[in-house]
Amino acid sequence: MEYSSPRGRNLLIVSLIVSIALLILKFWAWALTHSNTIMTDALESIVNVIAGMLVLFSYLYAQRPKDRNHPNGHGKIEFLSAGIEGGLILFAGISIIGKAIYNYYHPIALEKLDLGIGLIFLTGLINHVLGHFLARQAEKENSLSMLANSEHLKSDAYSSFAMVLGLGLIYFSQLDWIDNLMAIAFGVIILLTGYRLIRKAIAGVMDETDPRLVQDIIAKIEQQRQENWVDMHNFRLIQYGTNLHIDCHLTLPWYFDTRASHDEVKQFEELVENICDRPVELFIHVDPCEHFSCKLCQKIDCSQRLAAAEKRVSWTVENVITNEKHL
Repeated sequence: MEYSSPRGRNLLIVSLIVSIALLILKFWAWALTHSNTIMTDALESIVNVIAGMLVLFSYLYAQRPKDRNHPNGHGKIEFLSAGIEGGLILFAGISIIGKAIYNYYHPIALEKLDLGIGLIFLTGLINHVLGHFLARQAEKENSLSMLANSEHLKSDAYSSFAMVLGLGLIYFSQLDWIDNLMAIAFGVIILLTGYRLIRKAIAGVMDETDPRLVQDIIAKIEQQRQENWVDMHNFRLIQYGTNLHIDCHLTLPWYFDTRASHDEVKQFEELVENICDRPVELFIHVDPCEHFSCKLCQKIDCSQRLAAAEKRVSWTVENVITNEKHL
């Protein structure tokens, strides 16, 4: 399976070029209208351009192969990129709110709102289309930086569409103070967007487990588990950019020799690799079954069984992530 492609790189390059063009267009609209609402869009476009540069760099850097100094690859740089982007978005949101509050007490007359509305609608439409294509590619490649960029572009597009409605209200009502109120509202939305990106970046750096992903993988293993896999526990999952690293303990019959145990581990690894839609590295520790394992062991032709099988323990997130054999 291909996990990165020239298409992803080209989309990010196009995104960066388009962001620069939209930045110029939005500042032109702001210069024409003097609208703080439009200024919020223009300031966020500065973040789009800087973020586009960061995303392109981190995306390309994350694809570099493992080396002696980076045995787990370079994928975590995408978390750093997403965190910086989130910080820039927070700064933009604070600046927008501050400017709106200032102009509430020192108002500036609005001009040429009809032209400004048209320009902002055009930029929103372009961002929405570009964000949609980036989101689809990010899903294919499991790229956090590309996903963050797509979410930012789509969020920017929705903000632009909402701004068009608000600016239309100002245009027809001639109530210029609504402009500052809208700027503050969009500033708060931008702050929340930045917070979510920083939260996601910190979670990645801290190796926070994605509960949905873990649940999905364990459920699929449970569906296809083999009778020689007596037990599984101490399951851990870490994400390194697009790559997954999985540790777990697999309990096998105690009398299996090294070759038999290796074959079972190989079969387990192939199953997990087929389940995951991205590169995965597995470290599996093999445990021998104990006397208490017999009551939950589903192996039919076991010549060493000491007790009849009483139950089948279904593997779930709750009982697989613990570092204890099941009883």
